[in-house]
Amino acid sequence: MALRNAVMAALLEGEASGYDLSKRFDASVANFWMATPQQLYKELDRMESQGLIEARVVLQERRPNKRLYSLTAAGHQALHDFTAEPARPTAIRDELLVKVQAVDGGDAAAVHTAIAELLESSRAKSARYDLDRERLLAGRTEEQFLTGAERVGPYLTLMRGRAFEEENIRWAERALTVLERRSTLPA
Repeated sequence: MALRNAVMAALLEGEASGYDLSKRFDASVANFWMATPQQLYKELDRMESQGLIEARVVLQERRPNKRLYSLTAAGHQALHDFTAEPARPTAIRDELLVKVQAVDGGDAAAVHTAIAELLESSRAKSARYDLDRERLLAGRTEEQFLTGAERVGPYLTLMRGRAFEEENIRWAERALTVLERRSTLPA
């Protein structure tokens, strides 16, 4: 999948500057797609030259002018075409899992530390996702939101990201327990 598809999906929320899109990525799209601000700005330039997005300049007095991007008709069509394509199954390709696979012949303490870091990171992301969920629901039940919200895609992807992090937490806790019980860690 190309970064452009994730950018177009993020622009469904409305016109945004590159900075705003970067924040949107951190708050929602990061549930399933990571991009650095540099990658994002480079992709915005490419998409504009391809006619998928357009930018308007907002003049600002005490700061540099701001470019606000929005989808063009061609961008909407490209996003439609992308969603119509069959999705390819996702395969796990995780460096940490290779290290865990090799833990019995490797540096068990380093692997333990890496799993503990994953656990900490997943707990923090899960807590952030819970806050994002509450913000999206805005006092409504999940069912009220899903039947009445203008867009449900951001909520559904948030729930998938949350489930992913919750599974990371369960796995990491279990893996740490197993490693500690097997005394593979140096004393």
